[in-house]
Amino acid sequence: MLLRQIIVMCLAVMSFTAFAGDKAYQQITLKTYPDQQQVTLASVAGDKPIYLKFWATWCQPCMEQMPYFEALQKKYQDKINIVAVNININEELPKIAEVIARFGLTMPVWLDNEGELGVALGLVGTPYSVLINRAGDVVYTSHESDANLDKFIDMLASGQELTAQTTEAPNAEQTAKLLKPWVQGEHLLFFTATWCDWYLAESRPEMSKQCVAVQNGLNDLVQKLPNKAWHGVVNHLWTDDKALADFKQLYKTQIDFSIDELGVLFNHFNIRNIPTLLWIKDGKVMQRITDFSQSEKVVEQLSVQ
Repeated sequence: MLLRQIIVMCLAVMSFTAFAGDKAYQQITLKTYPDQQQVTLASVAGDKPIYLKFWATWCQPCMEQMPYFEALQKKYQDKINIVAVNININEELPKIAEVIARFGLTMPVWLDNEGELGVALGLVGTPYSVLINRAGDVVYTSHESDANLDKFIDMLASGQELTAQTTEAPNAEQTAKLLKPWVQGEHLLFFTATWCDWYLAESRPEMSKQCVAVQNGLNDLVQKLPNKAWHGVVNHLWTDDKALADFKQLYKTQIDFSIDELGVLFNHFNIRNIPTLLWIKDGKVMQRITDFSQSEKVVEQLSVQ
């Protein structure tokens, strides 16, 4: 457990650059909370810079940063558009309302329903702050809420444009290459995360138990459908090769697993709940399974030719 926590902490403090490019991320559609209206960065930017904070209700460091996040909203709301962007993975909408009430959040809350904005901005873990200048350039990203973040926010608020950063987000060519193996032929893709069993144990115990049960039962499911082309995909957030190796050893997985590089597969196939099992045929989703409580029913759903 300690080793896993160290891995997550190391990932959390890494400095990742963000998207500059053609600024297409400004047109990505999100949903407002709670009224579920469509919104984009371009529609609200105006002549102010933007501060986005990606978060989840089950993310413990996110909760630790929320009081100061609200303090920044009160201090800079007249000079910076500040938005809380929920990543919408294993999320429960009532929990969002609880967090808003608990911390008295007054900034807009948006839902990255399909994870597209997170992918475009190089999200690798929450909490994740993204600062965008008035020209629409990403100028700073961080997982920390510290003096360095304060310095950049203050510079933006005072009218400085700052220099655009480059990106870890995938371009069209990279996306096509990563998708190519899975949009041809027939596949069973099992989507999960190396952390959903232990990281959610305290904040979402029922989700954690479900992850453990499904992952423990995966090999049995594979044996019942031996002629299918199975492959496992783990979420790229808070994950590295060592975390994946530990995961495979823990569950003694009998199928190949890979990390979803840059979040492309989770985004393309709209995986917002984990675990999820997809039956894919020539890129088309034939079955999407999130309820594994009855293995016989799952096998029946996937046995249709």
